[in-house]
Amino acid sequence: MDAYGRHQKLWPLLQRTIGSWVIRKLNIRRETLEIDGPILLISNHVSAWDPLIVACCLPKKQIYFVASEHIFRLGLLTRLLNWLVAPIPRRKASLGTDTVKSCLRHLRDGHSVCLFAEGEQSWDGMNVPVFPATGKLVKSCGATLVTFRIEGGYLSLPRWGKGVRRGLVQVYPVGIYPPEQLKTMSGEEINALINRDIAENAWQRQRQQPIAFRGRRRAEGLETALYLCPRCRHISSLHSRGDRVFCDCGFSLRYTEIGFFEPKEPFESIAEWERWQRSALPEQLSKTDGLLFSDAPAVLSRIDAGHRDELVGSGELQQYKDRLCCAGREFPLAAIRYMAMVQANLLLIGCEDGYYQIRAKGRMNLRKYLEVWKEK
Repeated sequence: MDAYGRHQKLWPLLQRTIGSWVIRKLNIRRETLEIDGPILLISNHVSAWDPLIVACCLPKKQIYFVASEHIFRLGLLTRLLNWLVAPIPRRKASLGTDTVKSCLRHLRDGHSVCLFAEGEQSWDGMNVPVFPATGKLVKSCGATLVTFRIEGGYLSLPRWGKGVRRGLVQVYPVGIYPPEQLKTMSGEEINALINRDIAENAWQRQRQQPIAFRGRRRAEGLETALYLCPRCRHISSLHSRGDRVFCDCGFSLRYTEIGFFEPKEPFESIAEWERWQRSALPEQLSKTDGLLFSDAPAVLSRIDAGHRDELVGSGELQQYKDRLCCAGREFPLAAIRYMAMVQANLLLIGCEDGYYQIRAKGRMNLRKYLEVWKEK
């Protein structure tokens, strides 16, 4: 039996076991999809569990998921995943050309593919636009496009958090578009259609119909998403414990079961805080000419073409206006071609001389390093 035949036979077993557990664990309400022929499924991306959530809606449709290449560096777990479902690797800090080729090969061979075209999980419960090249891929692949939306996933499994906040997760297909229709559309029109269908605003829905997402340590990890205090304007002075996020200066907010802050000032939601800190960061950076900020400890590795990582060293991670330093290695910002994050603790860097990973040891905000590079 070839690998594809094995994956088809294993799919019903995975649905009855892992799929049933995920539905109970997250309290998922779903609409299942039954459709003939290969499909390219595109969903919003709100949590690390999204492939499992989407798969629950496809009980009879085996599908291949595009996944961050970091899962191909997990030893025995990687071998098991490859044997069971063979995910398609995607290097975050790269152009992703090989990933596009793999997707097209699967689809043209009659297999189905799921792509989270925003490129990363949401930090604040809001969407970002899909990659500009998505529409071109959809138009050229010759498969039916199916759009999905996951609601409640961000509040249940926030990227910055640990564990599950049990509430309600709803997932369902939004649109089904045959290849004949897609051929009449431009890539930009297809992108606009996808962005419309997968649009998610966790806060608007919670204001309209609040749902409690219960957990004992609801706010813990928020300082990996939020890096700028609204009172003292210091970077990396935030901490979290239990249901509170607070700063060394005494500023404190409570993160409630419905996902809003108490008190509501200066921010009612994480999305409002996120918008403010992005707009305020350039001014804060302009006040310093030397070392902007630093964290320790961090581990630097170089990743080869076979997804193997070679340790470079560990030590303090330092950000200057013109360079990023870690473990004795300097990365001039102008020489960094791509930079991205995986989950909350991995920073990926694509340079001319290779592909690198910086891993945070302990709770550390790596987002601010990415934001500084974007400002370069």
